[in-house]
Amino acid sequence: MRLPRLFLTLMLLTPALAIAQTAPLKLIVGFPPGTGPDVVARLLAQKVGETGKQNVVVDNRAGAGGQIAAQAVAKSPADGTTLLLGEVGSISIAPAAFSKLPYNPARELSPLSEVVRSDFLLVVPVQAPPTSVADFVKAAKARGDRLNFATFGAGTPGHFGAEMFAEAGGFKIEPIHYRATGDAVTAIIAGDVQAAFVTTALGAAQIKAGKMRALATTAAARSPLLPDVPTFAEAGLPKVDFSAWFAVFAPAGTPAATLDQLSQQFAAAARAPEVRQKLVEAGFSVTGSSRAEAEKMVRDEALRWAAAVKASGFKGD
Repeated sequence: MRLPRLFLTLMLLTPALAIAQTAPLKLIVGFPPGTGPDVVARLLAQKVGETGKQNVVVDNRAGAGGQIAAQAVAKSPADGTTLLLGEVGSISIAPAAFSKLPYNPARELSPLSEVVRSDFLLVVPVQAPPTSVADFVKAAKARGDRLNFATFGAGTPGHFGAEMFAEAGGFKIEPIHYRATGDAVTAIIAGDVQAAFVTTALGAAQIKAGKMRALATTAAARSPLLPDVPTFAEAGLPKVDFSAWFAVFAPAGTPAATLDQLSQQFAAAARAPEVRQKLVEAGFSVTGSSRAEAEKMVRDEALRWAAAVKASGFKGD
């Protein structure tokens, strides 16, 4: 008896499908273990692994403000097994800031879901005199030279956020770019620099421990983690309103059905009550957007940050 052609095709495909379903999923994140992005990646990986009944591995590839991780995924096979927890710096800022970027986010990466956002805090050494944004701006204007501002790398949100703040406040800064997050935090605590922008996720614990002082948040409302810290709008500088978003990406060319499935999995994981609670406690606001929403967000952010980079005159290479 001859078997129907469709049946034969399915028999041939079944082993491959089984391998695809059981193959471990790798989520690459461009920051070290223990950092805010790593916390997000591990919470999502655990939830997606539980609901999808598959092994999801977090792969930390720190360096270059997330660019190393972004490049790794951009050049990976488009089979849905290697994903990126990308962020605003390596996806929206880097293409405008670096002419020799070794990957093209718009062409080589497909957004799946914006999962979380983190606003920024203007922080100063705890021993520094300013106790408000007004004090800080007054002191900065009175200086005879530029103000040293720590960043977590050239082309990162904190870098251009500092430029944005300086323009709004009418003073000059000298960005001091640190290769490692820990080095920048140490410099702030030691008083080696006058200020920095750090995410709420990173700064909340340090501020509560009395190791640095927060003067304002870039968020639209005060953070529940730091209710005594005013917003920049309250401080009279409403244009200082940037944030760091984190979204999951797959290599471009991944089948649409796979992209849709992964998008739904990660968005649902971010919105799951137990995951949401942990993310909020870590200083993030949860988004869990659809694939279409993520695509629009990434397009809009590329335009916004390209304008900010151009206005700053920064050229990374």
